[in-house]
Amino acid sequence: MSSVVLREVPVDSPVHRLWAGTKMIGVFAFSLLLMFVPSWWLLGIAALFLSTVFVIAKLPLGTLPRFPWWVWIGVLLGAAINVPVGVSALVRYAQVIVFGFLLLGSTFLVAWTTPMGEIAPALAKLGAPLKKIGWTRDGVRRTVPVDEWAVVVALTLRGLPLLLEEMRILRAARKLRPKDSLVHRASENPLVDILTASMAVSTRRAGELGEAITTRGGTGELTARPGSPGRADVVALLVVAFVCALGIGVELLFQ
Repeated sequence: MSSVVLREVPVDSPVHRLWAGTKMIGVFAFSLLLMFVPSWWLLGIAALFLSTVFVIAKLPLGTLPRFPWWVWIGVLLGAAINVPVGVSALVRYAQVIVFGFLLLGSTFLVAWTTPMGEIAPALAKLGAPLKKIGWTRDGVRRTVPVDEWAVVVALTLRGLPLLLEEMRILRAARKLRPKDSLVHRASENPLVDILTASMAVSTRRAGELGEAITTRGGTGELTARPGSPGRADVVALLVVAFVCALGIGVELLFQ
């Protein structure tokens, strides 16, 4: 893929100025709708909506990821497996593939238009009602660890681009190694070497990140500034609700 993955593109646009929670609610709404009604009408409306948001966000075309060749080979292989089953199976497979790409694209849109520092506070605020759910164990009152979950998701999203960059560096460094004999090269496994080195680098970076978080006051600081939605967020959510209702109406009309 391209180098811009799960990383904010610094552009001033109405989409960038929206609260992070609003974008996540929109993605969840579309995902839930398409999960239960993955029709071509709804998929087309969702694709048109995402394309419109992409244009409004003023994102350059170079932001779009370029998938490697083996992804398309896998898609074609899955289609070939479904061909003997029948046309209905092939159509359903195509709908699942389109749904997967739309879900991936909507996730990328959130990452491209949202600073990573706003993800954890937004998740913590959206999950705040879950804190009312509690139980008693060994005489201790426990609640759902919403803040901890939000921190884990935020740190995962922030660390993934770093891990991908490290893997690119390790792969490039491996190509620069001196060429050994054919027998020695045949006994090597490039995938195992890169994964082992990546795990070692990830462990070191995780330790450094943990020390930095502890120095700055712990994980609570990552969710301390949740922010809040404004008028623009209300309008955005109304637009999402209208598009979802439009998709359902079109589906009921043409089914």
